[in-house]
Amino acid sequence: MLQAFGDAIALLQALDRDVLAIAALSVRVSLLAVTFACLVGLPLGALVAVTAFPGRQAAIAVLNALMGLPAVVVGLVVYLLLSRSGPLGAWGLLFTPTAMVMAQTVLVTPLIAALTRQIVEDADRELGEQLRSLRLGLWRRATTLLYDARFSLVVAILAAFGRAISEVGAVLVVGGNIAGHTRTMTTAISLETQKGDLPLALALGLVLIGIVIAINALASGLRLYAMRAYG
Repeated sequence: MLQAFGDAIALLQALDRDVLAIAALSVRVSLLAVTFACLVGLPLGALVAVTAFPGRQAAIAVLNALMGLPAVVVGLVVYLLLSRSGPLGAWGLLFTPTAMVMAQTVLVTPLIAALTRQIVEDADRELGEQLRSLRLGLWRRATTLLYDARFSLVVAILAAFGRAISEVGAVLVVGGNIAGHTRTMTTAISLETQKGDLPLALALGLVLIGIVIAINALASGLRLYAMRAYG
C-alpha cells in the first residue's frame, strides 16, 4: 500500500498525461451538466417558491423525492433514449461525452431545483410582502429573490457540482468508460482498481478528493462572507 501510494504521488508530481486528461474530462463534463441544470433548475425552483397553484405541495414533494434519483437508473433511462432503437438514437450520442453531460444534467437538475425552491421560499418570507406591495409580477419577484439569495444559491450549485463529479453509475452506463474518450475519474478509479493498477487509481482518487475539498472550502468561504457582509 505504501509503495502504491508513493507511486501515486509520483504520478501527480510528474503531471502524468493520463491523470490530467481524465481529470480534465471529468471537470468539463460536470461543469457543463451543472450549467445546463442551472438554466432549468434555478427558474423552476424560484417559480415554485413564489407561485400558489393547485397541487403545489405535491410538486414540492416530487422535487424533493427526485433529489435522491439513483444515478444508475438515470444512466439507464438516458441510455434507452440514445440507443439505436431509442427516440434519439439517430443523433449518435451514445458513448460520447455529450451523453455523459445529458445524464449528469438529468441527475442534478432536481437537486438544484429543490434547493432553489427552499432557499427562495425562505427569502420570500422576509421580502415577499414588500415585493408584493410593489405590485411586481411573479417573474420579477422570482428574479429579485434569486439575486437576494445568490450566495446561498452558489453554495447549492457547488453541492450539485460535487455530486456530479463524484457519481459513477450514470456516466459509466452512457459513456462506456472508453479510454481517452469517455473515461472519468470515478469510472477510471473503478476500472484501475479491478485491474490492479493501484497507483493510477490512487492518483485519481487524490485529485477527486482535492476537488471535493476545494468545493467544500469555497462553499464555507461563501457562507462566511455572506454572514459578514449581510449579517
